[in-house]
Amino acid sequence: MNRWMQLAYNSGVEGVLKGDGGPFGAVIVQNEEIIAQAHNEVLRSNDPTAHAEVLAIRRASAYLKRFDLSDCTLYTTCKPCPMCLGAVMWARIPKVYYGTSEKDAAAIGFDDANFYEFIAGKKPFISMQQIDYEESKKLFEIWMQQEKKVLY
Repeated sequence: MNRWMQLAYNSGVEGVLKGDGGPFGAVIVQNEEIIAQAHNEVLRSNDPTAHAEVLAIRRASAYLKRFDLSDCTLYTTCKPCPMCLGAVMWARIPKVYYGTSEKDAAAIGFDDANFYEFIAGKKPFISMQQIDYEESKKLFEIWMQQEKKVLY
């Protein structure tokens, strides 16, 4: 087994045995050094965003004191769900290695199919309506007036 994936796997096992959350682990590596490691902590924290990948990204960003992780690699025991994939993209992580697939996760009850169908516009199970456009757009005007802008 790949040494980084082994560490992600070990983290996932630790999380399951502690009862912290689902069977998922993640490791972020930079220049052949572990920057962050995490397992799913949804149950422990009662935070639906506490997936292994998201927690690893948060920890890596805190450790490196920056949000751009474009020089890092993510190793995760399962293909990232849409939320985690979004976090990976916002962190600009260019390479992800994963063990199991979304079909494997669905087979044990972690089914993301509804999310993919929603994103594709096939199954709108969330009501989304635009309101207060003009007022909300004023935030963009305030942003544009700032001298220092960091896009992310």
